[in-house]
Amino acid sequence: MAGTVGRVIVGKPEAIRLALVAMLAEGHLLVEDVPGVGKTSLAKALARSVDGAVSRIQFTPDLLPGDITGTSIYNRQTSEFEFRPGPVFANVVIADEINRASPKTQSALLECMAEHQVTADGGTYPLGDPFMVVATQNPVEMDGTYPLPEAQRDRFTIRISVGYPDPAAELAMLDEHGTDQPLERMRPVTDLHTLRSMVATTRALHTAAEVRRYCVEIVGATRRLPEVRLGASPRATLHLLRAARAWAATAGRGYVIPDDVQAVAVPVLAHRLILGPEGVAARRSTTDLVRGALGRVAVPSPPRS
Repeated sequence: MAGTVGRVIVGKPEAIRLALVAMLAEGHLLVEDVPGVGKTSLAKALARSVDGAVSRIQFTPDLLPGDITGTSIYNRQTSEFEFRPGPVFANVVIADEINRASPKTQSALLECMAEHQVTADGGTYPLGDPFMVVATQNPVEMDGTYPLPEAQRDRFTIRISVGYPDPAAELAMLDEHGTDQPLERMRPVTDLHTLRSMVATTRALHTAAEVRRYCVEIVGATRRLPEVRLGASPRATLHLLRAARAWAATAGRGYVIPDDVQAVAVPVLAHRLILGPEGVAARRSTTDLVRGALGRVAVPSPPRS
């Protein structure tokens, strides 16, 4: 799957691996970067690699919650209201430029992301299995945008930045994309049944008590940082463990080691921290703060034989 997506997003193996980790961890992915680096292409490529239902929502200021979740339509023949599902009823939902919609519309995704269901007009409707939201946003051009509230950012398992490619990768991109569109030629490499099996295997990966405690201590360390007004939540601890298992699975291991936790700590935790006055004054980034928290927590030693 990574190789197929890599033909669309050239020279970004780590970003692609983290996107797959989010999928295997039963989580949601936030792709945050400047325009033109392939945020939407990455989201589309990830979605097309799975033979499931895919939908794309272009978030705009006039988008309404019902445009996402669906609405009830009056049926004259039956004299009853019928629920018409919205684009969120898919296995992979691409939320393009999510911060351009109003907070009211953004909040329509909260129940979907947390509980995999939609409640509308007194009825509850389950979403697809698996279900994943891949959202993109531009952190630079903030005119006419609505920053994601902390409650919604906390529901994204992983945040990644694609970043600019190096010269060699950019040259390869010209050769690959100059005369053709690899995204249009993409074909699914797995089906939903296989993906569910992969997710179940990832969920059952062996994780020693010392590694689980390591996750708790790292998240706890972010709450004690003097530069932070709000540290990572207990949900972040759960996401950190799931992402570490998925990282181990992509490495072909049947167990989790501390290195797996360290590899995903920044993508899982950095976007959840809110800086306090001291952190803003010192111009500290949340990425640096998470790395600092990692340095303050003792790495568990391997068990003695």
